[in-house]
Amino acid sequence: MLAARYLAGYPPELIQQAEQLRLDGRLADHLARRLPDRHAVRSDTALFDYVQELKARHLRNAGPLNFVGYDAKLRVLQQALGTHTRRTQVQGAKLRMRREIRVATLFKEAPAALLRMIVVHELAHLRELDHNKAFYQLCQHMEPEYFQLEFDLRLYLMNMENPQ
Repeated sequence: MLAARYLAGYPPELIQQAEQLRLDGRLADHLARRLPDRHAVRSDTALFDYVQELKARHLRNAGPLNFVGYDAKLRVLQQALGTHTRRTQVQGAKLRMRREIRVATLFKEAPAALLRMIVVHELAHLRELDHNKAFYQLCQHMEPEYFQLEFDLRLYLMNMENPQ
């Protein structure tokens, strides 16, 4: 069952409803109604500006980002929709932290709300490295509908893998 793979951890009734929507061929219509808006963030430069705007609004005191961009190498099947990396860099006697956010190219064509959810998730890692309670509280602070969008993202991925 495809839904069980993407919706593991959700109640069985919800998994069954999602699977039934997919089998009936109504999942794409459901998602189109829930997530009608597309975004115009198509380039790495536009994505950098988009992320910087969200960061300035919610995480003013977080360290600077050195790179933000789409990455075609991120594999959805390996559970990597976006990555946040920290890497130390030695320059003479100084040690500098280099922070990068990469978003799977899949999100160039995704609904705007799903891109926002991924960006919020990766920005939250600037403050909280682990997926703990504080991390998810920060995600909800930046995007009040974070958990609903995460569920919608799982449905979106399920639909992309096996559209009916």
